[in-house]
Amino acid sequence: MHPSEELRGTKGSDLSGKKIILGVTGSIAAVECVKLVRELIREGADVHCVLSGWGSKIIHPNSLEFASGNEVITELTGKVEHVSHCGNVPDKADLFLIAPATANTISKMAKGIDDTPVTTFATTCVGSDIPIMVVPAMHQTMYDHPIVMENLKDLQEELGVTVIGPRIEEGAAKAAGNEQIVDTVVKELNDELKGQSILVVTGRTLEPMDSMRIITNRASGKSGIEMARRAFRRGANVELWHGGLKDDVPQWIPNRSFETMNDLFDILEALEKGDVGIVPAALSDFSVEGVKEEKISSSEPLSLKLKPIPKFIDKLREKVDTLVAYKAEDTREGAKEAGERMIQEGRADIVVANSLKDVKLNENRVHISSRGEWIEGTKREIAEAVLDELGREIR
Repeated sequence: MHPSEELRGTKGSDLSGKKIILGVTGSIAAVECVKLVRELIREGADVHCVLSGWGSKIIHPNSLEFASGNEVITELTGKVEHVSHCGNVPDKADLFLIAPATANTISKMAKGIDDTPVTTFATTCVGSDIPIMVVPAMHQTMYDHPIVMENLKDLQEELGVTVIGPRIEEGAAKAAGNEQIVDTVVKELNDELKGQSILVVTGRTLEPMDSMRIITNRASGKSGIEMARRAFRRGANVELWHGGLKDDVPQWIPNRSFETMNDLFDILEALEKGDVGIVPAALSDFSVEGVKEEKISSSEPLSLKLKPIPKFIDKLREKVDTLVAYKAEDTREGAKEAGERMIQEGRADIVVANSLKDVKLNENRVHISSRGEWIEGTKREIAEAVLDELGREIR
């Protein structure tokens, strides 16, 4: 058994049974391809690599063979590798991913030129309707070339190629990160929630006391982040609203930040009618009456008067067809009863309830109203279970 097999499916099965051809071209970003191959395998994929001549000057074929467990294609031979993998054959590839894609390769693909193994595979995939995804990586001055931009546009509009746009940093159009690439690959091959618009609201609100201090809730936002990524992977059009978060937000998912409940209600006001709202956020139930413009002195005792804030989910309920609400209480029984009461009152279609004592950084134990049972696992596993229920609800 090749050592790569020990990794297969260790992160999940989203790509189980999927054959992915990875085209590698002559960008310095090719040094990240070993890690990318391994991440695809951890999701269950069978990965085969194709190297251009310039790509093999950046990364050696042995590295990619070690990573994938499959022989690397560096030239086309009598085995007609492009046809045997990507022609109209019974076991043809599910996706051709070119990462990194240079300006040279992008422009050749747009014009139907196939003079490298990678571009010949691309031409074959177009003819056999295999989805193609490209990850541009080059100096910014090359990326900004109007003809390169036009060629990228043609690939998308004329040939249906998915382009995972670069990060513009340090004068370079750097290849998207491997997390983004893997998420987008899974999304491309998964249509379970395709066409559904899903809004995920996560994190916490920050209600001011004075010019310095705030009142907030304990919340990491991790449940909502996992929910947004899992929904994205299942093909949905996801938008993520987040409060109190910075580094963990997946920037490849359209997102907006908020601080106070007033901010959140302002954003909601502009929201058009959508399909699904999911709210694992810890939102404030109270705000401070008479917020001070200056910092309050700490030399004297302080009393605060709090006023209740309208419930966000009740306002969101009017904007979406299906609402998934979260409810936290001190005890499991209290959480279960509160969730069931929300369903009976018609305030939500699915309620995910939990005891505050069960919440951990990366794990939780929740009661999903429609399943009528408790589920324990990582926040990723719980997000998957909730989305399974959502799928049944909207079918």
